[in-house]
Amino acid sequence: MAKILSIDLGASNGRAILAEFDGKTINMRELHRFPNDPVPVRGTLYWDVLRLLHEIRQSISKAVNAGGFDYIGIDTWGVDFGLIGKDGGLLENPVHYRDNRTDSYQLLYKDIPQDEIYASTGIQDMQINTLHQLAYLRREKPELLARADRLLFMPDLLNYFLTGEMRTEYTIASTSALLDARARDWDFGLIDRVGLDRRMFCRIVQPGTVCGELGADLRAELGAPPAKVMCIASHDTASAVAAVPAGGPNFVYVICGTWSLLGTELPEPHIDARAARRNFTNEGGVNRTIRYLKNIMGTWLSQECRRQWAREGRAYSYDELDAMAEAAPPFQSFIDVDAPDFIKPGDMPARIRAYCRATGQRAPETEGEVIRCVVESLALKCRHNLRAIEDTAGIRADSANMVGGGIKSPFFCRSVAGAMGKAVHAGPVEATALGSIALQLIAAGEIAGVGEARRIIRDAGGMAEYEPGDAARWDDAYERFARLPLQ
Repeated sequence: MAKILSIDLGASNGRAILAEFDGKTINMRELHRFPNDPVPVRGTLYWDVLRLLHEIRQSISKAVNAGGFDYIGIDTWGVDFGLIGKDGGLLENPVHYRDNRTDSYQLLYKDIPQDEIYASTGIQDMQINTLHQLAYLRREKPELLARADRLLFMPDLLNYFLTGEMRTEYTIASTSALLDARARDWDFGLIDRVGLDRRMFCRIVQPGTVCGELGADLRAELGAPPAKVMCIASHDTASAVAAVPAGGPNFVYVICGTWSLLGTELPEPHIDARAARRNFTNEGGVNRTIRYLKNIMGTWLSQECRRQWAREGRAYSYDELDAMAEAAPPFQSFIDVDAPDFIKPGDMPARIRAYCRATGQRAPETEGEVIRCVVESLALKCRHNLRAIEDTAGIRADSANMVGGGIKSPFFCRSVAGAMGKAVHAGPVEATALGSIALQLIAAGEIAGVGEARRIIRDAGGMAEYEPGDAARWDDAYERFARLPLQ
């Protein structure tokens, strides 16, 4: 049996999982878990990429001590990147997508109309997109771009650190708003118009491609085997979608993490005026599929509330916050979770109260009321976007699959089922790691393909089922929610 090491890096933490497949079940064991905290330095918010590399090295060492591994794959969040100089060195720490450097991102549209960008890339208009980060550098820091020889997205950068090989994996590149969605390759016409050097962009490879072997220096230092480093579906959402235990086509998924992603899987991109008006995105998936989805702010809001209360000396567990939210009165006030007010770190409870007051609503006062406002608003935003997906993609889903860390909250799952008016199949929690592992097992020849991987995950059980309820109250809540200035 092939031994698989999966490194799953989220926007708030990372974990290493060692896995094997016994012919029936994917058996996983968590080896290492660590925080992934951004670091503000003199007005710029950075990722601590070298700390992440250190934690990956720790993960490799623990995997060696646990019996070794044959394959290793890394997935991360999208859009962010590192620049490699002509000497092969990293020019600066990657900047966090929540940094304020893209606050004026719409300046680009004076030169390149947004509808022209969408017509090619099919990517949701968001200020965090790689396109806007690079347009900022072209405008404000051209000397940095002039020193850059290659651009590597976060998982590609970490693969480079491990192997010395530079590749760009398709699913992570597709988040950039620099890819031609139909050709599934770089849109060099757009790249030229932004004023970027084509040479920076590496050849794109599909998920399941071997990037290289662990470098000799790492093997010597850590006693590691010459394991194959895989370009898996290295955007975490793409790996999670590969693990959604759906039984057929036309399924809808809700991936619940720092971001919530609501979407479906299509054979080809869906790019037309209605999709553009709804601001849906067409990101790459496994087997050249398209993840037609909407990015929705997810557990970020609750995370930031929790951090703020901890700074004020009131530390709560997520279970405690859930209990306080369930005890709070329902349907008191709502926010648009995707409003610009909530993008940046800071005092999130104060911002939520200010938003409610500004929209003529009662401001939530207690911690439970604030979290209830967040959960119900997120559930209603899922309903809002589900209707739009069904309308624009021409599908009808009887139920929804929810995966990811957010499903640890039964209150959240019940809220989504109630708001959407559909049964929710919740599980697995570790969908991203399972997708990464499954793709490496496919590369090893132990699983035939994504369809079989989904069946194996489905047959493993452990799913929780939530039926919709309180239809009249959720309908009334949605009517009030829809009157907000929704993004």
